[in-house]
Amino acid sequence: MSPRAERPMVDKAEFRSYYGRPILKEPAWEQPDVPLYLFLGGAAGAAASMAAMADRTGYPTLTRTGRIVAAGGATASVVALIHDLGRPTRFLNMLRVFKPTSPLSVGSWILAPFSGLAAASAASDLTGRLPVAGTVAGGAAGVLGPAMCTYTAVLLADTATPAWHESYRDLPVLFAGSAVASAAGAALLVVPPRELRPVVRLGLLGSAVELAAAFRLEHAPRLVSETYRTGRAGKLLTASRALTATGAVLSLFSRRRRSVGLAAGIAFLAGGLCTRFGVYAAGVASAQDPKYVVIPQRERARDSRAHSAPVPAQD
Repeated sequence: MSPRAERPMVDKAEFRSYYGRPILKEPAWEQPDVPLYLFLGGAAGAAASMAAMADRTGYPTLTRTGRIVAAGGATASVVALIHDLGRPTRFLNMLRVFKPTSPLSVGSWILAPFSGLAAASAASDLTGRLPVAGTVAGGAAGVLGPAMCTYTAVLLADTATPAWHESYRDLPVLFAGSAVASAAGAALLVVPPRELRPVVRLGLLGSAVELAAAFRLEHAPRLVSETYRTGRAGKLLTASRALTATGAVLSLFSRRRRSVGLAAGIAFLAGGLCTRFGVYAAGVASAQDPKYVVIPQRERARDSRAHSAPVPAQD
């Protein structure tokens, strides 16, 4: 049969919709509770690590600021989480068992002790009582800080929501960089100029990591990347990049003028908020459109068939 005779009579079908209905349910978490929980918990974790390092290197105001931000952020994140859950007992029920294979269970067991340690450290610093115990609690909270910054990203990636699940390598890096920049932003609002040098370095490091991870998230060669570039998520993440970059530039001049430092701190914090709300919006958008579920599944099935070994013929 000639190649001309094999030409299909109709165009190849392209997937556009699943009967006009979503395949997956949208994330059931409330807004702004959960995006705020993601932001506050991350900033608290980075602030605790910042305070622990400042304590060891002799920056007393930065130490106190980090401890207060860690305690306040952790407490506020727990409040936001409980508000989303509906009742405090539901949060307590999450602590009844520990499942190493469940990011939700592991996250609960990171959040609860971190919040207690951060609160104890801040209370000791503010009252001057039990300074040794406060230092130990602050150091322990600082050790848990990196886990606080990133476990929420792992929690999102463990769901079936395509934009989060397909980005499981990039989300923890993005959240870590954003959390560090946010902690530096909070410190820029309070710390005097003589202690700003490590804060500026921390802000530059966090913003560089955040911007690099955001670029990779939005331009990776996978279909769900477009959910981070378009719609509400695209607008929020574009604003996040602009605010974070502005905060990084302004922080370089924060030691010269107080108002510039305040502007840099606000820009870092606003950028961190936009990042969490943008990532959440991308997840909602990917769950609403069936193509983000079906097309990657078809591509994986096609790749699996292409790489499978041929079955030998039977005599």
